[in-house]
Amino acid sequence: MDTFLILTILIVFFALAFDFINGFHDTANAIATSVSTRALSPRRAIILAATMNFVGAITFTGVAKTITKDIVDPFAIDNGSVVILAALISAIIWNLVTWYFGIPSSSSHALIGSIAGAAISAAGFGILNYKGFIKILEALILSPFIALAIGFLMMTLFKKLFKRTSLYKTNKGFRIFQIFTAALQSFTHGTNDAQKAMGIITMALIAGGFTTSTDIPMWVRLAAATAMGLGTSIGGWKIIKTVGGKIMKIRPVNGAAADLSSALIIFGATTIHLPVSTTHVISSAIMGVGSAQRVKGVKWGVARKIVLTWVITLPISAIMAALIYQIMNLFF
Repeated sequence: MDTFLILTILIVFFALAFDFINGFHDTANAIATSVSTRALSPRRAIILAATMNFVGAITFTGVAKTITKDIVDPFAIDNGSVVILAALISAIIWNLVTWYFGIPSSSSHALIGSIAGAAISAAGFGILNYKGFIKILEALILSPFIALAIGFLMMTLFKKLFKRTSLYKTNKGFRIFQIFTAALQSFTHGTNDAQKAMGIITMALIAGGFTTSTDIPMWVRLAAATAMGLGTSIGGWKIIKTVGGKIMKIRPVNGAAADLSSALIIFGATTIHLPVSTTHVISSAIMGVGSAQRVKGVKWGVARKIVLTWVITLPISAIMAALIYQIMNLFF
């Protein structure tokens, strides 16, 4: 078999594996609040999330095109297939390590850092598309702060609207409403996160000479959506415990406010074709909601641990990908 074909098959496999892992790693964030407040049973939450992730994933392709062309030019990379494969392996390793320790780190940071690290290792810093790369970094950095602010404002609004309603009635109503917000959040997660593997596979098809277009083929969209849906069905209980309970004690009204806030941010990013970290956005929205409720009610020690992981993910994944590329380059 042709080496390019073998590498492309490997990339498709690892890209779908990345989406599968992303399913139980990141999608856990989307249903964490609804599970922790018992608005949904774990089984129903996972079925709902898997379904809505699949629907979201096949509906949009803008983020996938951004991943395909805005970090590095796939038409300009020599040995591009090896670069992409090294990036995928690095991102998967980091996702599995953070999942094992129950840390809600960013799959987006891991993947984007890995692509940049492997590409730089192959062709130097000049290979980066700095305009597109900086635009992506700005979205990744700013989105958690926006989510924190929106979460704070959303919870403040809910407090004013329902201040004369009994706590029991408020929580009962919002527990039902959380079914809708969990579905919405899972849908928006699919519109953004599943796109990243689609972009990677399309980069591989271009690098291998199998296509000359950055348009995302339908079979790629369906495969990535299915992989993420299957991953979601496995569930990510370690992440759910951290996001759903260790940041703050979540009641239905808090969960609904956090879900709505993060869904708005994620879907807004999708509409302008920018990848964001759903992990960052959801966790930050929960912190914002908690701050509006009671600043001391947020477990800032856990929050600091999460933030530290966010900060180190991109450089560590970039270094890992660079090393993996150099090792793989010896064989290909």
